[in-house]
Amino acid sequence: MVYFCNMKHVYNNRYFPPETFLEAFHALNLDLALETIGRSEEGRPVYALSIGSGEVKVLAWSQMHGNETTTTKALLDLLTFLETSPEGMRLKAGIGLRIIFQLNPDGAQLYTRVNANNEDLNRDAVNRTQRETQLLMREYSSYSPDYCLNLHGQRTIFAAGSTAKPATLSFLAPSADEERSITPARKLAMQLIAALVKPLALSDEWGIGRYADGFNINCVGDYFTAEGTPTLLFEAGHYPNDYNRDKTRKYIYLSLVNVLQSMVSKSYTSYSIEDYLAIPENVSHLRDIECKNVMIVNNAGLTKSSFFVQYKEELLNGEIIFVPEYAGNQEDWIGLTVIDLMQKNDKNPININESSVKISESLNSLL
Repeated sequence: MVYFCNMKHVYNNRYFPPETFLEAFHALNLDLALETIGRSEEGRPVYALSIGSGEVKVLAWSQMHGNETTTTKALLDLLTFLETSPEGMRLKAGIGLRIIFQLNPDGAQLYTRVNANNEDLNRDAVNRTQRETQLLMREYSSYSPDYCLNLHGQRTIFAAGSTAKPATLSFLAPSADEERSITPARKLAMQLIAALVKPLALSDEWGIGRYADGFNINCVGDYFTAEGTPTLLFEAGHYPNDYNRDKTRKYIYLSLVNVLQSMVSKSYTSYSIEDYLAIPENVSHLRDIECKNVMIVNNAGLTKSSFFVQYKEELLNGEIIFVPEYAGNQEDWIGLTVIDLMQKNDKNPININESSVKISESLNSLL
């Protein structure tokens, strides 16, 4: 049995700044101590801890992009499982897990992808211009892990293949070179992903995707794979009507348990490269809302049409709000939610030639 710890009493929205992380960690009441392993560009502490006494060494880090909070919450669920359940305690005996929480605390504070210097830490693996990247590389060198888990989040636009199902989870075994060769490290990552996906109970509502594998040595996962360390990219995506990503958090947590168990038991050896490649590739054809029968003004005059809306996430008074923005109209797009606006704006048509701000204002009045 897998134990899932519900911590909604600690936080209830996508915003998860360092202060809230500390509150959530201490609310677990576990006999674990955080280490300050370095400071961000603005001087905020970066926390880590080690758990487990086994020989399989795993390095995991979350919130390299500060606005991707779901995996940090799932890591706290994982700690509870490892510390309080019989299955978790047995698993601890086989792994040595090193976790860096919120590698980018400045971005976590401001709910931004980038750090305080407006740099994407996942494009800094080679040059290492940022303190946070330097810190991660020091941890990687000193810990010398057998495996790495690179934990991220992805937008609602991604579907599992050519379906209408959102890619609630996506995974990637990063490339090690321009040719996307199947190196020994990459093969292991592929097998592990295939193994962790197998026990997850899919439904008609959600799917699992395979993230694009274009090579960029500046990306940390590609760099570590090129160095010979099997590295797995986790992407926490959208579950229908779950913009807080509580369901996604649960499935990320289950995926973490599955992959650690597979590392220890070596069950991944039963899976092949083909099993990994059978996971459908992500397709970015989803949008948050499809509006039908909207009266619009364009170069051809007044007409009834359909168009799509995508939410922009904004931090306001400590909460993330979702602001609808006009996204355009493509025939191959699919709306996660479909709204029929027949006769809702016939006397106040939306002029799609206006600025995006004006269009968004009109959308807000309709939605």
